[in-house]
Amino acid sequence: MSSTMSCDQDLSSLLTRQKEAFASAGSVSADTRRQRLQQVIDLLVDNHAALTTAIDQDFGGRPAGFSLMNDVLGALASLKYARDHLQEWMQDEPREMFSPYDQLGARAWVMHQPKGTVGILGTWNAPLYTLFSPLASALAAGNRAILKPSEVVPRTAALVARLCAERLDPLVVAVVNGGPELGEAFSSQPFDHLVFTGSTAIGRRVMGNAAKNLVPVTLELGGKSPVIVSATADLNKAAFSIAAGKSTNGGQICINPDLVYVPKARLEAFLDALRSAYRDLNPTVAGNPDVVAVVNQRHLERVEGLVEDAQLRGARIECLPEPLALDAQDRRRPLRVVVDPAPDSEIMHEEIFGPAMVVLSYDDLDQVIAQINARPRPLALYYFGEDAREQRHVLEHTLSGGVTINDVMMHAALHDAPFGGIGASGMGHYHGREGFLEFSHLRTVFKASAHDPRREWGLLPPYGEHYLAAMLAGVTRD
Repeated sequence: MSSTMSCDQDLSSLLTRQKEAFASAGSVSADTRRQRLQQVIDLLVDNHAALTTAIDQDFGGRPAGFSLMNDVLGALASLKYARDHLQEWMQDEPREMFSPYDQLGARAWVMHQPKGTVGILGTWNAPLYTLFSPLASALAAGNRAILKPSEVVPRTAALVARLCAERLDPLVVAVVNGGPELGEAFSSQPFDHLVFTGSTAIGRRVMGNAAKNLVPVTLELGGKSPVIVSATADLNKAAFSIAAGKSTNGGQICINPDLVYVPKARLEAFLDALRSAYRDLNPTVAGNPDVVAVVNQRHLERVEGLVEDAQLRGARIECLPEPLALDAQDRRRPLRVVVDPAPDSEIMHEEIFGPAMVVLSYDDLDQVIAQINARPRPLALYYFGEDAREQRHVLEHTLSGGVTINDVMMHAALHDAPFGGIGASGMGHYHGREGFLEFSHLRTVFKASAHDPRREWGLLPPYGEHYLAAMLAGVTRD
């Protein structure tokens, strides 16, 4: 079977054949699920070098060690955790029976059944992880899957397609490749569940297409994830964590810090600490193999445009570790820190997704919370501070997909906790048991008792004189 498909008919035919295979196979044993997960694990382990090389070539500069950590090891962790825990997740869950049937021997339970075929639309910034981490949850739940890698990283996409075609049964896991037209067709197919990782704008289109077939969706989007640096925060710790976060993947991560709120009285001290921390991590940028390049020229121009627009509107721009003479052949860029931009600046409204960030000085924490709540719900929120009451206040008065306290981005690495967004940052979850449940149909089963007492109790027609009185007697406040 060809590893790359570009037309709707091929995709539709593949989906039909997967669904037929799913229906004919019946229940999927724990052993079969583990075997399928292990095949994907083996694929990544055996081909990690070629995969990290392809990612490096697609980015125009991405350290192999980072690609191993972020994509290969991240995906392997999800796959192995699902492999090692799916047996317990699969068990039927007994549910409490209502009276008086509980005394007559009736029983009830919830089954966890696979839905069928899951479509997974990956993205370019984590091209392996955003395919194989949700795949781990889908396979653990007993499903089959069709993956579509991002066309922004064509070498990686082609290699994933070839390896999967060589190593996996296409009626269990298949890969299709193509551009935006195929993406549009993909999200319009009658999958049994659809996963999309990407921008909020495209997420709306994916959800609209899925709605035509009533396909449930898991959307992992993004937004402007805020950081609150409290007056009680250790500035050096906060600056180091934020600098490390912005150095990660060149800032091209959906949970990367976007807006950093700093007490006005501590603004200059924070900027000094941030400059020092970033310089320790990246003493230079040009040609530095540790710095991840912006993935392509179009994305670079978009990030540069956001910074330039803010500067034209009067914002102060700090360049870390130092200003750089731009090289058209090298898309690595220093971190631009945009300080107190005008509210109507584009960078205040668009997700940055690159080597830039906004720092906003504030006087009152509740005003910061109000600003955060006035924006679309972010995928992540970060708080630095030592005041337990204030920390709880922030947690209880904001909403985000997840939270990390006194660091950034760490909550997404948890295997036994759901990862997902809320509102404009997405819906649904994967990782751990919640990921298994996301791709399972929770099917309630009621098993009746041998004896049905309803007629002798007067609960079936023809109703006797005491029926209405018995019903009214149940209308109580306790």
